[in-house]
Amino acid sequence: MSAPAPSPLAIVDAEPLPRQDEVLTDAALAFVAELHRQFTPRRDELLARRAERRAEIARTSTLDFLPETAAIRADDSWKVAPAPAALNDRRVEITGPTDRKMTINALNSGAKVWLADFEDASAPTWENVVLGQLNLIDAYTRSIDFTDPKSGKSYALRPADELATVVTRPRGWHLNERHLQLDGTPVPGALVDFGLYFFHNAQRLIDLGKGPYFYLPKTESHLEARLWNDIFVFAQDYVGIPQGTVRATVLIETITAAYEMEEILYELRDHASGLNAGRWDYLFSIVKNFRDGGSKFVLPDRNAVTMTAPFMRAYTELLVRTCHKRGAHAIGGMAAFIPSRRDAEVNKVAFEKVKADKDREANDGFDGSWVAHPDLVPIAMASFDAVLGERPNQKERLREDVAVAAGDLIAIDTLDAKPTYEGLRNAVAVGIRYIEAWLRGMGAVAIFNLMEDAATAEISRSQIWQWINADVVFENGKHATAELAREVAAEELAAIRAEIGDEAFAAGKWQQAHDLLLQVSLDQDYADFLTLPAYEQLG
Repeated sequence: MSAPAPSPLAIVDAEPLPRQDEVLTDAALAFVAELHRQFTPRRDELLARRAERRAEIARTSTLDFLPETAAIRADDSWKVAPAPAALNDRRVEITGPTDRKMTINALNSGAKVWLADFEDASAPTWENVVLGQLNLIDAYTRSIDFTDPKSGKSYALRPADELATVVTRPRGWHLNERHLQLDGTPVPGALVDFGLYFFHNAQRLIDLGKGPYFYLPKTESHLEARLWNDIFVFAQDYVGIPQGTVRATVLIETITAAYEMEEILYELRDHASGLNAGRWDYLFSIVKNFRDGGSKFVLPDRNAVTMTAPFMRAYTELLVRTCHKRGAHAIGGMAAFIPSRRDAEVNKVAFEKVKADKDREANDGFDGSWVAHPDLVPIAMASFDAVLGERPNQKERLREDVAVAAGDLIAIDTLDAKPTYEGLRNAVAVGIRYIEAWLRGMGAVAIFNLMEDAATAEISRSQIWQWINADVVFENGKHATAELAREVAAEELAAIRAEIGDEAFAAGKWQQAHDLLLQVSLDQDYADFLTLPAYEQLG
């Protein structure tokens, strides 16, 4: 008797979407199901390992480079695979979700790379997950266009040689996709996003002279990078493309990963193309991991923690040195400013800050950097052009002058700044505004002239939590307490209602966002990720 056919993936509790059959084909779903069968058990083990490591940090309040991988760090002979031509010059990368208008604008932006985001800049509604994939397929077949229903303005792609190279970011390991299940178990969102994109586009991208390129978020260890590498090997064999066609850039946005940068590159060495230095998720990870560590780990207002803070300099300089030692690209952080159409003075001040930030990164040895808005592309481009000239990158700049000790990465108390009452108000204001938009299916949200994503909400709620639990006293004499946070949140909610009017307030998800922010900010049992309880409330 022949073995029964493997169970097909079930699409659960999802309204049918236009053209979904072009994405959710039997063959694509069979591939995702096979990824799930092969790799989800290891994903589950690695998530359990995260919790064990977190408990160890709670016990010791310290981190160090791993003794068991010292030989990998000491071996100067290994390098990552050479960059493919389409990823050799990455001097400016634009980020954003995969909605139809953004897809066209990002590809046309003049940036070298577009980070097509299924992660922090995209709320994972079923519509965003599926139609985002469809938009990328349409972009590669040049069958994408968009007309804005409000303005009537039409958008279309520029010629192929003027378009950004796409690097797709799937969801982090911790998130499941509840609408796709195998035998009642949800498939990890990372495998859904990776699997659908890879299956439909790998060969198509090769034919275009590019390849399936990925950004890997929220990585916490080299063992998690090893899992991704094994997935890439399996996937390339499955669809019959050469090993090494996939390229991955890993976001070093957790404090534990900062101690394993070389090992992460080593695990992915046949598929690695670089590391990226993010800010908000990195700070969120420090709070999350050292939340029991006492006053020396208390962060000041998020906007006071710039990339020039000593512990942040240690992190970014170690990243550049590590990447260049191993032949990988070092990609810098985000310029999140959204230009104002009304206030030229605001723009002037902000553009100067963006320029200073990008000048610093280029001079520090980074090979490229991120922006959130097309208007920032020329500013960042000029900073890197000034340093790189005609060279595609500066990987030959080895930064052997950099020496970072383990303690330097967690020397939070080298900062002079302290938490402020205004910082609390800002964390509450931004947190409510972002979560409200996320619950309506928007992951990239302009708030107070900055493009914010889920990392913003994570650092905001983490700071509220940390300040309360550390019994911080603000400069006005007020203690950070749950009562104070509730009072500020109530005032903020009332201010939003007054600003937008009762009708718009009732039509939004403001009370729900307020309640969720307070839940994750005030619960004694700190939630690992805000997006986990938030996803339960997402339509």
